Amino acid sequence: MNEEIENPRRECYKCKRPSNTCICKHISPFQTKTRFIILMHPKEYRKEKSGTGHITKLQLENSEIIVGVDFSNNKRVNEILTNKKSSSFLLYPGKDSFNLSVRKESEINLFMGKTPNIFILDGTWPCARKMLKLSKNLQKLQRVSFDNKITSKFIIKQQPAPLCLSTIESVYTVLNLLKEGNVEQCNTKDFLVPFEKMVEYQIEYMLDPNNKNECSNIGSEITSKNLYKNKTEGRIIFE
Repeated sequence: MNEEIENPRRECYKCKRPSNTCICKHISPFQTKTRFIILMHPKEYRKEKSGTGHITKLQLENSEIIVGVDFSNNKRVNEILTNKKSSSFLLYPGKDSFNLSVRKESEINLFMGKTPNIFILDGTWPCARKMLKLSKNLQKLQRVSFDNKITSKFIIKQQPAPLCLSTIESVYTVLNLLKEGNVEQCNTKDFLVPFEKMVEYQIEYMLDPNNKNECSNIGSEITSKNLYKNKTEGRIIFE
């Protein structure tokens, strides 16, 4: 008997999803000059099956996940920050941030350097704000941001606003802007495929009338009015 059919809820050790909705065949990791450090809130870590931080890590060879809330004394974070061979930045909105969307190629290249580190706060807005408030070392970092012009495909999660992006979509946007700035030469064409497949599987599961659980309460249709919250929760939007 097929093992997936016999044990449909058996978890894939790599993508952390049930074996019958495993996305590993869609994972195509590639190398980047930029190192992406995903600082994941513990609450987000517990939701890794539907979170996108873990998928982002699988897609990027030059990346890592560090779980925590206060990173002030985190050994690994401080090791990266004190490495004089590279510059470190925090992907976070703010009026003093370096906006990749409006800078010229020469400005981006000069500002980012040859082997930059980009720290990303992976969590809801309240969690991300708390992480930054507690982490004194992150507060000192120069910030980078972008002007988002796309609508998130993460429709299985409610977002605070239509232009809010998941972690993987934010990294995708940054990579393309770094390519325009001649910092990166990677091919991002299939970067979002595992994420899109995960969303597709989740929607199929939600709409399956045979799944008698809380997910089935959403009804047989997912509409745009259900996608966004009035409160500023959901994932970070980089403006």
